Amino acid sequence: MSTASKGFEVGSLSLDAIDSGTSILLTGTDTDALQAVFSQLVAADDDERSIVLSTGNGGRAVQRELNSARTGAGSRASVLTCEGPSQGEDIQSVDDISDLTRLGMDFSTLVASAQQHSDRFRSGIMLCSTIAGEVDDTRSLYRFLNSNFLTELRRGDGIGVCALDTSADIGADMNSTISGLQTSFSAHIEVEKTGPGQATLTIDGLNGADETVDIRF
Repeated sequence: MSTASKGFEVGSLSLDAIDSGTSILLTGTDTDALQAVFSQLVAADDDERSIVLSTGNGGRAVQRELNSARTGAGSRASVLTCEGPSQGEDIQSVDDISDLTRLGMDFSTLVASAQQHSDRFRSGIMLCSTIAGEVDDTRSLYRFLNSNFLTELRRGDGIGVCALDTSADIGADMNSTISGLQTSFSAHIEVEKTGPGQATLTIDGLNGADETVDIRF
């Protein structure tokens, strides 16, 4: 008889454990606040792996961010980065961010590789808005997310986080893009920086979560 997977703990954000299969659209205008919340959600626990597609930071920088969120999480992370060279199996570089077919294949390969170490995984894209700005049509971004990123959550025991800088110029209407993405994701967290190292999270779609949560980062 099958048993339900235990949730993914993110106690540092004052949230209940997140159910396996949950996909979170993370939005906001302050990239430092977005990065902090993203890292807390995606940093792997001892029995988990992280898979991160990074458009702005190199692989080692991503691993340091994850370490700051959860001790040792960087060593449990595989990174696909648009910045810097490949560095072994844990850090691979992206040649062309606008080639979503290849990007999807590379990301799925990393997820499959991570599951050889642990069935449980946390996947994330930081920042999805960068990809949106590189493609000619945002519909190709939706297809990429649904065919690769979100499909992996349905196949395995994991959660996914897609971070979007809403102040970025993506060559399309940002509000319409967010509305389009929300139809594919099970939850939405809006991050509003309220002061130095402080932010308010407005949450929709997470079980047991208050509508707003104040955090420090």
